[in-house]
Amino acid sequence: MANSTPAALKEHDKVSGKTKISIVGLGYVGLPLAVALARSFDVIGFDVNEGRVKELRHGHDRTMEIDTPALRASSVRFTTDINDTRDADIHIVTVPTPVDEEDKPDLEPLKGACKAVGPVLKKGAIVVVESTVYPGVTEDVCGPILEETSGMTSGVDFYLGYSPERINPGDKVHTVDKIIKVVSGQTEQVTDILADVYGKATTGGTYRARNIKTAEAAKVIENAQRDINIAFVNEATMIFQKLGISAYDVLETAGTKWNFLNFTPGLVGGHCIGVDPFYLAHRANEVGHFADLILTGRRINENMGKFIADSVHENLNGKSKILVLGVTFKENVPDLRNTKVVDIISVLREHGHEVDVHDPLADKDEAQQFLGIDLIESLSDLSGYDSIVCAVAHSVYRDLSPAALEEMIGGEGLLADVKGIWRNTEFSPKIKRWQL
Repeated sequence: MANSTPAALKEHDKVSGKTKISIVGLGYVGLPLAVALARSFDVIGFDVNEGRVKELRHGHDRTMEIDTPALRASSVRFTTDINDTRDADIHIVTVPTPVDEEDKPDLEPLKGACKAVGPVLKKGAIVVVESTVYPGVTEDVCGPILEETSGMTSGVDFYLGYSPERINPGDKVHTVDKIIKVVSGQTEQVTDILADVYGKATTGGTYRARNIKTAEAAKVIENAQRDINIAFVNEATMIFQKLGISAYDVLETAGTKWNFLNFTPGLVGGHCIGVDPFYLAHRANEVGHFADLILTGRRINENMGKFIADSVHENLNGKSKILVLGVTFKENVPDLRNTKVVDIISVLREHGHEVDVHDPLADKDEAQQFLGIDLIESLSDLSGYDSIVCAVAHSVYRDLSPAALEEMIGGEGLLADVKGIWRNTEFSPKIKRWQL
């Protein structure tokens, strides 16, 4: 490993307002990071999606992570031309890392980003990966691609770094400008530079990981740990259902113990928790270890949508007209990626039920294009449903009055409360209740 200092950023006083940074990928991770870094540096944001870039230039963020006034006030420049990033001292890659149909890591977006950055990479620059990957990807996958496309040598002519993203969509407390940022570089000097750069973007400070692989591993187990804990609660919930008791009541009671961990049952979707464990399991398999616990947790959580739909079906009298409230992967965000509500909808339809879906935050065109779901636009004047299934705890659903819900199901029917948001709400005795 080379120990020379990057030529373009040789001394710490070179990390200044004149330092040029490019952000490659302007989604949930890249945009907030770009805005945060632009408070101290010259930042340009690149994305291949022309529609996305056009919206951002007009001050609109469809992900709802950055509000319009903040976006319009930011100095970030947005482009669809990678050549506009040629002067960047640091390139930060924030593209998605999904899995394929066989739940294997799909590194094509990351490889594509590296192939785009390589030809515009200047000597002495640093390329930082923020995308979630398994240990080794930054150095063993990204490095060679950057070498091939740039004609330069990693660790000599340009340098690698890794700083795992910790964006939690919809979370307005743990934002990128407030959390601890883990940083790691190919050399100690690169790590120092990244600590300096990210330290100016967040009040939470930075943590220097021992090396890049350590930082990659730390990120991937953060979400795998949550997945396993949720899987335990989901399995316990399935047991409690057979015993005729509510998991929410059990968890509330158990939560009176000082060291009880607060995890709740439900669907595990989105781009992180439902995906990242497969990355770790894949790498484990490559080195000859079967990740039994990790994959068992994934299997339990993947089957939760079917369990919920089957439970609702068992509480209905024959084929029914059902209204599903919410289709995004979590409450109060418009993100449809890897949403498991589609499992509930598809299984209910397989049982022969007629299912309508409403979600005020989801993009109607995206829901139709990517999920094949036609969203109804308004809850006004709806009636005639045999059941309402609240799948996502959007605030707008929490605020619905008992009278409004009862009117939708004609004063008599099944109210299926997946997230337990109406546990303490009183309804007419004619309303049948079901919850996890």
